[in-house]
Amino acid sequence: MLKPAAVAPDARVAVIAPASSSKPERLVRGIEALRARGYDAGFGQFAQGRLAPYFSGTPEERLADLHAAFADPEVRAIFCTRGGYGSNYLLEDLDLDVVRENPKPLFGYSDLTALQTWLLDETGLVAFHGPMVAADFAVDNGVHDASLDAALDGDLISIGAAEGLRVLKPGRAQGTMYGGCLSILTSTLGTRFAPQTEGKLLFLEDVGAKPYQIDRMLRQMVLAGKFDGATGFIFGEMLECASPGAPSDLVAQVILRVLDWFDGPIAIGLRSGHVSHGNVTLPLGIEAELMLEDVPRLRYLEAAVESE
Repeated sequence: MLKPAAVAPDARVAVIAPASSSKPERLVRGIEALRARGYDAGFGQFAQGRLAPYFSGTPEERLADLHAAFADPEVRAIFCTRGGYGSNYLLEDLDLDVVRENPKPLFGYSDLTALQTWLLDETGLVAFHGPMVAADFAVDNGVHDASLDAALDGDLISIGAAEGLRVLKPGRAQGTMYGGCLSILTSTLGTRFAPQTEGKLLFLEDVGAKPYQIDRMLRQMVLAGKFDGATGFIFGEMLECASPGAPSDLVAQVILRVLDWFDGPIAIGLRSGHVSHGNVTLPLGIEAELMLEDVPRLRYLEAAVESE
């Protein structure tokens, strides 16, 4: 694994927009929240841009900001503004050597899953599935402080019922954490940027997808062999993944039916990514243990960063 260095509370951090543009007022609130935490936070050159129909800039501009943030020796961590759409435009021309030579935490989720899993698979860089500036830092109670601080300090993260974790199928499993937004993971299948999910402890989440769409995406992953050897499954809050008039637990029913062949533990409800509040930071690419017994618990077995 390629682990970045721990990030001090007063470190310089870069804010970039690899995908969609954000509302200016949310960018202002978000970066002010980062600065209120003590970070020396600054926008990338094109982070506040707007390009029709929904991008923050051209692919070249967005990629330039990403490369600059990694290459700048003063920048210790990188936070994305929001997801939306557009990270896939950056994959083909991404300079992996710049990332390898300058490892640092890159925070994001949603559309950023494509970028994070590619960097994880190709360079070994630990991915930080966690809060974004305009999406989470810009709102009250948008960030789960304990997991964010632990991830950047090098402490071990432990997550349970307070962070939404619930048992769908009991058991214990250990493995390398991996995953992200389910719809983005499935969108890369059939390309050279497809995720290397096999044999992992998988975290999967999404927003606004109807239960039958969740069913279809999970089946696509099964048929593609992407769940082969998985040690456990952790699903997110699955915010707004419901159908009018349908049972409130229909998504849970879908998951258990599609994965009825799986013998290991399955959890749901973990608030990371698209969430109602308190976005939990989940480092991906490092070892963790899922314990779904009397008290549900996800416990990391190693730190996400290297101590200085």
